[in-house]
Amino acid sequence: MSVDPMAYETQFFGFTPQTCMLRVYIAFQDYLFEMLLVVEGVMLKKLGAIPGCKISPSQIRKCTKKFLLFMKEHFDKLFAKMEEVLLQLVLNIPKNVLLPEDRVQEQYPYSKEEFQALQDELQQLQQQCRAEAAAGQALRAELEEQKVVKAELEKILQCFDGLENICREHGAGNFKESFALLTQSSKKLQGVLKDVEEKSKQMKQHDELM
Repeated sequence: MSVDPMAYETQFFGFTPQTCMLRVYIAFQDYLFEMLLVVEGVMLKKLGAIPGCKISPSQIRKCTKKFLLFMKEHFDKLFAKMEEVLLQLVLNIPKNVLLPEDRVQEQYPYSKEEFQALQDELQQLQQQCRAEAAAGQALRAELEEQKVVKAELEKILQCFDGLENICREHGAGNFKESFALLTQSSKKLQGVLKDVEEKSKQMKQHDELM
């Protein structure tokens, strides 16, 4: 079998020429085996009908194997010549023939350096696309967080609006002013509570010393 990869022929035919020849070889070989089995069966039938025939089936099988080896040797020689002819004249694309899908390379030829530059540029574009995709994903996640925060703020505003309405219903005046006064009162109460706690600690320390 030929060791030439024949990549261009594989591109055109959709299969390697060597694979095609191998399948043809196997098919011929199978037909040869089947033919010899049929011949052997006919010989056994004919010889069995002859009275006093001393040729046994094992002898016939031995002769069939010898004939098979003889045929296979000659078949291999003939097939090698046939393979050479088919690979050169039938399954071979001449060097001066360009496939239709490759004609663009003839119109726009490029060197290995130019091809490598295109590969590098393509890799950079892919990295930029991945970076932009990651940034877009981060922005979408941030937008979702902003939606959640906005919803919580709207709830808080609704709560303040409800408190302001309650204050108005009970004559408390402006909710903002009331809230400011409430905050100041809370701070004063915290101061008083702190003073009480400090005085309580001082009294406990005085009792312990007594």
